[in-house]
Amino acid sequence: MNIQTGSPNTALALSNPWAVVPSLGHLDAYISAVNRMPMLTLEEEQAAARQLKANDDLEAARKLVLSHLRLVVSVSRQYLGYGLPHGDLIQEGNVGLMKAVKRFDPDQGVRLVSYALHWIKAEIQEYILKNWRLVKVATTKAQRKLFFNLRSMKQGYKADADEGTHRDTLTAEQVDAMAHSLNVKREDVREMEMRMSGGDVMLDPSPSEDGEQAFGPIAYLTDVNHEPTAMIEAHQRDVMASDGLNQALQVLDPRSRRIVEERWLKVNDNGSGGMTLHDLADEYGVSAERIRQIEVAAMKKMKKALIEMR
Repeated sequence: MNIQTGSPNTALALSNPWAVVPSLGHLDAYISAVNRMPMLTLEEEQAAARQLKANDDLEAARKLVLSHLRLVVSVSRQYLGYGLPHGDLIQEGNVGLMKAVKRFDPDQGVRLVSYALHWIKAEIQEYILKNWRLVKVATTKAQRKLFFNLRSMKQGYKADADEGTHRDTLTAEQVDAMAHSLNVKREDVREMEMRMSGGDVMLDPSPSEDGEQAFGPIAYLTDVNHEPTAMIEAHQRDVMASDGLNQALQVLDPRSRRIVEERWLKVNDNGSGGMTLHDLADEYGVSAERIRQIEVAAMKKMKKALIEMR
């Protein structure tokens, strides 16, 4: 509805009731404005509808829409129990109203208010089904009918029950009565009741005010073994541990390569490593410190080669 702060065009709307409803600042102001829109007489409605049908007259369409905006507000109030913003419900209902105006035939002998009622409800109900829950709770026509009647019928049962026998779930007799009334299976009633009673849970909750990470289902639903990022990282580690290591060793001179292999890549039968610094020092006729320096320099060359490979 493009509701914005400030209302510089309010005076224009009051002086010209057929002007487009301006940005009025908040929802209450919008509702108050549309309730002041004049209603069309039967003759005015039919004349505007015929003008729209014959000439695609947008001014006639605007008159038909604006005069019935209060109907959308009234219908939208019936769906406030689903936790969705009232403004969004009105906006969706307005879309249904415009669809009804476009298809309205004044020669069918019905008023636009009766014809538009179905289109407004259908658009609001479609919006609720798409947005009320992450997982759709109703897909077939029978399920939709059950979805929008279950809540009101269940509340009626609660109101009729004595205070001492108040229940949150339907009894077997109530399920049978509801299934018969709505012409659906009793299993469908039970399933829909279960779907609607289940609360929404955030898979990955935001951190709490003190900065602590909240625990959510994502912590135990995630398959860490097959998580795409982890699989890619594991593959890269495998590549670097085989092909990458072999290529990094190729940048070393023979002495440095043998020192690295003896110190880090060889394992004896008893589980220990290869030659020690002193063993290699004796073989090459240098000090153990010199062997250590060669080893450090070789590691730096290999690290650089692995980085370039990435």
